[in-house]
Amino acid sequence: MPLFPVHLLYRRMSATASSLPVVRATQERTAELKESLTEIKERVCTSARPSSKPVLVAVSKYKPAADVLACYDEGQRDFGENYVQELVEKAAQLPQDIRWHFIGTLQSNKAKILASIPGLYAIQTVTSAKAASALNKALPADRPAPLNVLLQVNTSGEDAKSGVPPLDHTAPADAELVQLARHVVAECPRLRLQGLMTIGALAQSLAAGEKENEDFVRLVATRDALHAALGRAGFPAEDGRWGEEGRLLLSMGMSSDFEAALAAGSDIVRVGTGIFGSRPKKEEVKAAA
Repeated sequence: MPLFPVHLLYRRMSATASSLPVVRATQERTAELKESLTEIKERVCTSARPSSKPVLVAVSKYKPAADVLACYDEGQRDFGENYVQELVEKAAQLPQDIRWHFIGTLQSNKAKILASIPGLYAIQTVTSAKAASALNKALPADRPAPLNVLLQVNTSGEDAKSGVPPLDHTAPADAELVQLARHVVAECPRLRLQGLMTIGALAQSLAAGEKENEDFVRLVATRDALHAALGRAGFPAEDGRWGEEGRLLLSMGMSSDFEAALAAGSDIVRVGTGIFGSRPKKEEVKAAA
């Protein structure tokens, strides 16, 4: 394996990828994406709480850059990716004003590559102080604004899910989520604690509309408890050191349950198949590579 600084890896890839023009989607595919994106945007607006302005993140995992560009041409600017390599390649080929959200598992050893990606707007999956510190250290000093980060909360308690445990009003000062939030705010000046994210249980998602989603309720309660805990720790909302307009944002809701999430108070929804259609399985992608 060649021995060169990892932060140069993105530049090297980007020089190669950006030299290749993005092949445009066919007229049929473009029309299909336009129709799907328009429908999802309308449903987001209809489901959002009064006066709220939720962000729609179009999750383009396993989809070609041409699909992203077709949605970009329709005014979509926020896109989400799960894999570092895929994000690197797409960011190098696509318009620089895209706001990229990394929503995959965050590994500390990938921090330098992620931090080097132009247009990286947010990482929604921070679960440890180690990863936060690695990101903070890797970000260039001349970055015009801090990188937004959201702390991932495992609201369902499933072993297969990443995330720190949720909070309630009885949460102690040394709770894992409180400690992590304090670390980002106090020790990571190049990061901005923007909010909390959850994926939630599949069963809760499938039951969307039939009953109140317990994962969404739990994340709202966790946000409220964390607000109070940060205030007690000397980081009140009035100082403006975290969140937006005095509160932490909530990223919850995907294709099957984003409307229920918005009704519960979500600020960011992550929609993939609802816009781009079904995805191939990971094994199929690897086999085709």
